[in-house]
Amino acid sequence: MNRESQHTEWKESWRDDYLKWICGFANAQGGILVIGKNDNGIVVGISDARKLLEDIPNKVRHCT
Repeated sequence: MNRESQHTEWKESWRDDYLKWICGFANAQGGILVIGKNDNGIVVGISDARKLLEDIPNKVRHCT
């Protein structure tokens, strides 16, 4: 993943607004949402990756 594109999006941190990106990827040809990377492609990390890995699937599952 060298740059952002129609199928790749980088975000520095998680926001629930990004659920729309997940829906967009799901309704198109798929895609990759990278959390913890800035717009210049530099890895900035996230504070609690384990919790985020639990929270995102739960938010997607309960989104109606």
